[in-house]
Amino acid sequence: MDYKYDVEILHLLVSGSHAYFGRARDGAADVPTTDADRVEVVAGKGIVGDRFFGKAAHMDAAVTLFAVESLEAIAAELEAGPFDPLLPRRNVVIRGADLVPLIGEDFTLQSAAGSVTFHGGRHAHPCAWMDTVLAPGAHKAMRGRGGLRCRPLTSGILQRGPAVLISPVPLDPAGAGKASLPRPGRLP
Repeated sequence: MDYKYDVEILHLLVSGSHAYFGRARDGAADVPTTDADRVEVVAGKGIVGDRFFGKAAHMDAAVTLFAVESLEAIAAELEAGPFDPLLPRRNVVIRGADLVPLIGEDFTLQSAAGSVTFHGGRHAHPCAWMDTVLAPGAHKAMRGRGGLRCRPLTSGILQRGPAVLISPVPLDPAGAGKASLPRPGRLP
């Protein structure tokens, strides 16, 4: 049985280079980053034009989904923000779904321009840079809710706007901003 959830794709981040490397005190790299209206996703490779596209080390985690509710909850906890949802540098920022239950599952994201099926691989663990680019304490606060690293199983186009997430497991949209551990028996 499949479960369908109305979600919204808020942002589609594409960047050909890494911005957060080295020491935070040296500042983030100034790299071209696009908040695209639509992106092309290629099965097994990722988002065309993105820094992880076709990289062997990232094949199982080429696309990162992120629930904006997590960022909103972190901002509230830290009494900071609101935060720019592009700063964590996750590829697909959505509203309306708890992503953690999708670890180890195949699911589909349908947008007006097409659909892509993904395999939910593991948590997208935050890096220490979050304390610099968001607010002190953000690195710790983001643990367990930094997003979901995925492998695209099909090729297609994703577009910003209303979308449907089709899941083989029930999701709790109200839990999207809560820190979570992987389901028992699932690898992080």
